[in-house]
Amino acid sequence: MTAPAAPRTAAQPQAESRHRSPQLPAPRGDLSRDVLAALRSGGPVPAPPDAQHTDPYGDDLQLALYVLYELHYQGFEEVTDEREWDPALLTLRRALERRFLDALRADVPSGEDAEEALSALLVEPVGHDETSVSHHLQRDGELWQLREYAALRSLYHLKEADPHAWVIPRLHGRAKAAMVAIEYDEFGAGRPEDIHAGLFAELMADLGLETSYGHYVDAAPAEVLATVNLMSLFGLHRAHRGALVGHFAWVEVTSSPGSRRLAAALRRVGAGEAAQRFYDEHVEADAVHEQVVRRDVVGGLLAAEPALEADVAFGVRATGFLEDRLGALLLTSWRQGRSALLEWPHD
Repeated sequence: MTAPAAPRTAAQPQAESRHRSPQLPAPRGDLSRDVLAALRSGGPVPAPPDAQHTDPYGDDLQLALYVLYELHYQGFEEVTDEREWDPALLTLRRALERRFLDALRADVPSGEDAEEALSALLVEPVGHDETSVSHHLQRDGELWQLREYAALRSLYHLKEADPHAWVIPRLHGRAKAAMVAIEYDEFGAGRPEDIHAGLFAELMADLGLETSYGHYVDAAPAEVLATVNLMSLFGLHRAHRGALVGHFAWVEVTSSPGSRRLAAALRRVGAGEAAQRFYDEHVEADAVHEQVVRRDVVGGLLAAEPALEADVAFGVRATGFLEDRLGALLLTSWRQGRSALLEWPHD
């Protein structure tokens, strides 16, 4: 079995270390190599690739897109802040987004009923779900698998709630009020020690993982990057506000039962209290959030802009589609007794 090293016994790292920007990752193909070279040197940006010859879900495109999106978050040590709005980078990013979105629209099951898409998420299987990562970790997961899961999910959870906050200026009335109320909880309800990104960093520290923002990007396969890129894509475009609300709804509706299983998995393998606290917090909070997001965020948006219903449904289904692809990768790797990480970086 190929598995990561055991947790460290040294002092835990500082939680949610975001005092400096991460370094640029290693390239995974010609496209990401050229993007990274342009960012390092400040030189010319590569021309948009031939869409017909670019795998929309592949490592090369997904890493290039991830790097371009990160310019709007923490940036990178080697890249000046001015590159965030570089017209050539934005032109390239738009071409990659279109390739990614075109593939999703072709592959995601169709349907324009948002309530139908959300209701399907509420059906819990009878017994153990062999396709569910959280069911596997609750029943059979080993400590090294939970560490891998936390490392990979850190690319999202260390920025938790940030991409969804971009939709707030694009909502109004009931939808905006409800969205802000939920985001307020995600950002700690006024208490910095309760910010959910910080709680996840504490979980990582409890598992002996490095908590620096973006530390595990070189370990993350394309399936992970795609789940993170999707919410950045939806969040950065007003035109995709309906899809972003659908993505947000998927997260909140599925969070509570999944978090309950993950908290049980961490207890079973003897993880510390900080590791358990993150998921315990989400069991209670997201059970409430689920009702608010369906009734007031989705309901409020569609009452004001009913033409966005198909977009909301697409956001729900596209999120589930990419999460299913990631789940299949993790479960296949773990059941074969091997790591799902591309590499295990030095912590």
